Amino acid sequence: MSLVSTPVVDANPPYFFPDYVITTKRSPRRRLVELPHGWFHTMPGPVFGQIAVRATDNDLTIQHPGAPQGQRIHLTGRVLDSDGRGVPNTLIEIWQANAAGRYVDPADPGFMPLDPNFTGAGRCITDNDGNYRFVTIRPAAYAGPKGTMFRPSHIHFSLFGRGLSERLITQCYFDGDPLIDHDPIINAVPDPDGRRRLVATFDHETTPLTSGGDTSALAYTWDIVLRGRGVTPMEG
Repeated sequence: MSLVSTPVVDANPPYFFPDYVITTKRSPRRRLVELPHGWFHTMPGPVFGQIAVRATDNDLTIQHPGAPQGQRIHLTGRVLDSDGRGVPNTLIEIWQANAAGRYVDPADPGFMPLDPNFTGAGRCITDNDGNYRFVTIRPAAYAGPKGTMFRPSHIHFSLFGRGLSERLITQCYFDGDPLIDHDPIINAVPDPDGRRRLVATFDHETTPLTSGGDTSALAYTWDIVLRGRGVTPMEG
């Protein structure tokens, strides 16, 4: 039996990855500024902002008078620590493109149409076992910066822990998407296993049982691991 330990591969992408074009502008070129220890580090969290999180904030399909266009999905999972224990009271925020591949954001080039009944943002707090749940529309692929391929369908995740400085950002993809293998952003993750941990799994067993009798929705599951060998890759 070998006593040599297997080295842990860094699952997180580097700050600078030329194929991920935006990193050429946002990656640090100088020594990072260290903030003095103070209220920023000790302010209790999660930080909810000025409006408290409501029970319906996790359903992106009921935020407007009409129903949004696109394939409805139920995305569920758990936030876990390195021992597989659920992490409670974690504030999760998501944002995404609509079913045409358009963000409600002035920075979006506007090649595709907006959906007046879909904003593309939601949030929730994990329960005592670390569970979360979102009801939304599967976002469409969209063209990347000039000269790049279409980005695969994905949802952005932000997680806040016990303090304001404890924020992690990542992206969730969907299994079976042929664009994943060609995406420069997910390919910035150096570990192949890490890339696989960013992909939500289609849940055939629970798809017909989506809550409220919503048989038009597909179910996906995706767990987020905060540390350890099975950590979910996070953006810098």
